[in-house]
Parts: sequence; structure tokens; C-alpha cells
Amino acid sequence: MDDPEKPGGRRATVVDVARLAGVSAGTVSNAINGKRRVDAETRARIDAAIRELGYRPNMAARGMRTGRANTIALFSSMSTAVAAGPSKLGFMMEIAGAAALTALTRDVALVLVPPIADPEAALRAVPLDGALLVEPARDDPFLPLLSARAIPTVAIGAAHGQVAAHVDLHYPETADLLIAHLLDSGARRFPLMIGTSARRYYEAFEERYRARAAEIGMPPHVLRVDETRGEAAAAEALTAHLAAHPDLNGVLVPVDAQATGAMMALQTAGRDVPRTVRVATRYDGLRARSATPPLTAVDLDLDAVARAATGALLDLIDGLPVSPVIPSPAPRLIARASTGPTP
Repeated sequence: MDDPEKPGGRRATVVDVARLAGVSAGTVSNAINGKRRVDAETRARIDAAIRELGYRPNMAARGMRTGRANTIALFSSMSTAVAAGPSKLGFMMEIAGAAALTALTRDVALVLVPPIADPEAALRAVPLDGALLVEPARDDPFLPLLSARAIPTVAIGAAHGQVAAHVDLHYPETADLLIAHLLDSGARRFPLMIGTSARRYYEAFEERYRARAAEIGMPPHVLRVDETRGEAAAAEALTAHLAAHPDLNGVLVPVDAQATGAMMALQTAGRDVPRTVRVATRYDGLRARSATPPLTAVDLDLDAVARAATGALLDLIDGLPVSPVIPSPAPRLIARASTGPTP
């Protein structure tokens, strides 16, 4: 005789799990979907029942019932020329890993959509319930498309409108942290190198840089570099700036790929880092850690950022209230050899 607690010979259902765990089918559904909080003891009984019965949610059936794709997408419009090289979309990929794991805890899959020539084609081909958008530009091609389709969207970093919420990446605080560190390391004549696209973190860095330069009487020099040309454009821009300002003794380069280009220019010019020039960047990725010397950067705690953004997006999809500004850990400076101390 079959064990009455087991659905012998057929696929286990939510009802079977509920019966074995001693709870309602609704409680099991809440525990699996993450829609409502289930206390730890009850969740443990449900998990044990799921393991014993070998229960697997029928995602196709759930999608038919709810009209959902059970899929979210992570988008970035940052040029592949900036993301190329050893980082291989490092910033985006670091976010993607934590976002995918968070989504899976609520039975949702994550699709990664890197920069592409035809964003509209990507949205036609990929059914999705919501979108994460990495540091969108003011004229970001994904923003109007997502908005027109009424797809819930959470930005990672401040956006220029058209999103339901964004995770605060502390742009002004990060800029202040790096500027103060360069000044403390002895740099007194340094340009700010940023991209040409209209991203909020470029704007925040320029605003904080100009304000601090005015306070200390340092002539501000903002080098705007086309991201589509990657490291080469950054190297050319700094080479030209060095020719006009040979007395510079620092460089602030928030984009890690452009920081690599700046280091190439300094090496070609025979400038010793950090003996004669200090260099700092924002993202503590592979580029920063593998540079020679390693670059001073900032720990943005992207795992926590991705978890917060993904959780908020899934709550939005479920119709739950979400704060328009989602907090994240404060930035932490990681001082490395590129800013001294010098021997």
C-alpha cells in the first residue's frame, strides 16, 4: 500500500507538500514564491516536505495561470569598447551573478542583455516581467522601450526618470572619497576623465570635482572621452593633456577601462606611478586589481546592490510597495599602490 503522505506514482503537488508539512496550500505557495513572509519553523517544515516528496514547481503552468514569463532581464547600454579587455563586462557581470541568485530564490530566471545595436529587437525576442537597468544614460535606448511597454524597471544607480525605483550608488560620496584621497596623497594638479554619455555618475563626479577644485584653487580640467573608443581614446586624451599640462601629478578616472588607457599614456610618457603621478578609479574590478601598479578604487559592495535591486524589482512585479530610492552600503575606499605612498 502506498504511503498516504506520498503521491506515489504521480508528480507531487503543492497540496501534497502542504499535507505533509501540516500547513495550507496557500502557505506553501507563499513560501515558494516569496510573496509573503513565512516564519522560519514553518519554512523548515515546508522545505523538508519538498525534499521528501521531490516536489518541483511547474513553471510553465504557473506562467499560464499568472500570465507571467517568470523572467527578468539585466540591461546595460555602456559601450562594449569600455567593457572589452580583461574585465569582460566586469561591473555588469558582478551585478548579474548576485541578481541571478536572488531571482532564483523566487523562481525567476535572469536574462543578461549586454549592449546591442538593436535594443528593440532584444525586447521583442525576450519575454520578461521586469528589468534591471545598469547606470542608464539620459538618452538610454532601453528607457523609452521599457517605459512604453509598461515593464517594471529598477535602475542600478540614479537615472534620469522613467524608472520605478533606483538603488543609490552614492555618486557624490564616492566622488568626494576619491578626490579627498588624491589630495591627501599629495596630488594637487589632476584632471577628471569621464565619458561623453549623459550618465548621472559622470555628472555627480564633475560637480563634486569642480566644487573641490574651486575650494583649493586648483584649475579644473575635465577630459571627456568617447566610450565607444575604449582605452585608446582615454590614452589619447591624457597624452594630449600631458603635453599641455606637464606638471600634472594626479588623474581621477572613474571608468576602469579609461583608467587603463590613462595608465598606458603615463607609461608611454615615462611618468612613474605613483612617484610622480597618482591615479585613482571607481570600480574595484579586475582592471584595477591587475594594473601595474594596482589602482586605488572603491568597494561598492555590488553583491548587496544587486540583491537590493533584484528584490525590489520582484516586489514591484508582485504589486508590493517599493521605495523610489533603495539604499545600499556606503562606498569604501581601497587604497593601493597607484596613489602611494612613494618611496
